[in-house]
Amino acid sequence: MVTKELEEIGLFLRRNYSELIIISCAALFLILGEHHSLVSRWFDAVVFYAILPLLAIFILLRKNPLDFGLRPGDYRIWLVHVIVTCIVAFPILIIASRFNSLQDYYTIEDFFLPRYFLEITAYQISWEFIFRGFLLFGLKEKLKEVSIIVQMVPFVLLHLGKPEIEVISTIPMGIYFGYIAYRGNSYWPAVIIHLFINISFRVMVNGF
Repeated sequence: MVTKELEEIGLFLRRNYSELIIISCAALFLILGEHHSLVSRWFDAVVFYAILPLLAIFILLRKNPLDFGLRPGDYRIWLVHVIVTCIVAFPILIIASRFNSLQDYYTIEDFFLPRYFLEITAYQISWEFIFRGFLLFGLKEKLKEVSIIVQMVPFVLLHLGKPEIEVISTIPMGIYFGYIAYRGNSYWPAVIIHLFINISFRVMVNGF
């Protein structure tokens, strides 16, 4: 009986090895990123959300990192989504920037746009990779479209503590970012849209 159970567990592990590694590593890296600060917020993101997942792909999965959404993909498909989304999002961001809860949370003392631009670019490239790259494309082969939903869950959870209206918005946005990455076979459209939203909103709240 015990031998049979061990055999079934071993079979389960072999069949789902990649998925177990990806989900477990993603959970671990996100926890480490939330609980440990190395140098600064953007540097921490590069280490925990980009470098560590890339090492997991190389060492544990023995796969090509480019297969995890790093290629341009079907840019003719996702470029349309990027343009339309940014156009639609801009007036919504203007309205949202008037909310007191969002103003209080996103106001930065001594805001300097060039420095912020460089730091948030490094942060978002890394942040998006662990969700719309490592998780989404790592699970895509077996889970297909369900991988879009899976990557949305931790994305939403890591927004807890921010203004309620923003946390709620991350549910549809997490699915949408996952969808355009999945559909366009690249994580770059999610990076571009997220950067546009983040930088535009910061400027609306803080000025140049």
